[in-house]
Amino acid sequence: MEIKAVILAAGKGTRMKSETTPKVLHKILGKTLLGYVLDNVKNFVSEEFVIVGHHAQEVEKFVKENYTNAKTVLQSPQLGTGHAVSMVCPSLENYDGLVLILCGDTPLIKEETLKKFVEFHKSNNSDITVMSTIFENPANYGRIIRESDGTLNCIVEEKDATPEQKAVKEVNAGIYCLNWSKIKPAFSQLKSNNAQGEYYLTDIISWGKNNNLNVNAYILENSDEIYGINSRANLACASKMINKRNLEKFMENGVTIVDVETTWISEDTTIGQDTVIYPFTYIEGENKIGKNCQIGPCAHLRGGVEVCDRVKVGNFVEVKKSKINSDTNVGHLSYIGDSELGERVNIGAGTITANYNAITKQKSRTILKNDVKIGSNTVLVAPVTVEEGANVGAGTVVTKNVPEWSLAISRSPMRFLENWVATQLQK
Repeated sequence: MEIKAVILAAGKGTRMKSETTPKVLHKILGKTLLGYVLDNVKNFVSEEFVIVGHHAQEVEKFVKENYTNAKTVLQSPQLGTGHAVSMVCPSLENYDGLVLILCGDTPLIKEETLKKFVEFHKSNNSDITVMSTIFENPANYGRIIRESDGTLNCIVEEKDATPEQKAVKEVNAGIYCLNWSKIKPAFSQLKSNNAQGEYYLTDIISWGKNNNLNVNAYILENSDEIYGINSRANLACASKMINKRNLEKFMENGVTIVDVETTWISEDTTIGQDTVIYPFTYIEGENKIGKNCQIGPCAHLRGGVEVCDRVKVGNFVEVKKSKINSDTNVGHLSYIGDSELGERVNIGAGTITANYNAITKQKSRTILKNDVKIGSNTVLVAPVTVEEGANVGAGTVVTKNVPEWSLAISRSPMRFLENWVATQLQK
């Protein structure tokens, strides 16, 4: 059965205290919160609808530039989660498949969890399935209210809950699976007679019960997966949880992480066996690191980086949008940006690829062919190519292509002013 996804991303995110960035575009390890959610559904749904509202233009721009299979739908005014989902009704007028509804601020949910959730919905012949979980401290979450026989009755938002209902520890995870053709009529019948004066998505549960539909709840065992981001403190906490999960995966696959407390690696990075990641290394965005490499300490890979086998990226080295081929050494205190380094290249300390023209706002590439040796404190002003086997002397500013197997050097002659220090001291 075909599956489409609706992702709620219209909220203002008041507690984030951000004037310029909508909540769903805040980042963890170089990826937006919305990006995590979209990535976790894109492999098994046919189409995604992102409901936008607050800072709509920024969110629309992000979706358009990064996800070809996703569309944005504007919710204006924003009258609650039920109203948000109703915005896709015109686009799904004749659709007869499943609709998976998620929140755009829950980056920890896993693809495999969502697949199990959909399978539960199918195997139980459900019309509506809501994901729930158990929290010892359920504050701020809607409560799952069950009948005496354990079947699902309704969901009550905390602001509308009685003291008895607030004591319930099973909460709404905010993820739904719907047989769309049966549930679509609910979105024209929801009422706003609640404390917020909004149209709640949670009310489709009681609507389904009243219409004799099969309504179920799927209990998620790992409650961390539906951790929502509502504040900067939540963002920091989620970042640690995602990073811990990533590091465990890398170590299980044969990567040595010397210090898990000070190492950060994105989930979109791949790392080969027997590579060692030293402390205080930060790797964000999409990257590919080969086997038997040494990364760090204090290295920063900013995304778009490919590191082949047996490469060393050492102390205080920053790399972005570059390829470093096998057996190459970028030892320390260097910046490699928009570059391609060949095999067996050695980069001396303090080397800079000057890739950005501040006047034209353009970035250009630096290419170092196989067996190139770059002396310490060199600046390579892109666009520039250093051909195979060439050496560049320490302290050189390279502004022209360097021929193969040649030495490039630019230094002013050294001068000595005899007795200069003694003369100054006598003044």
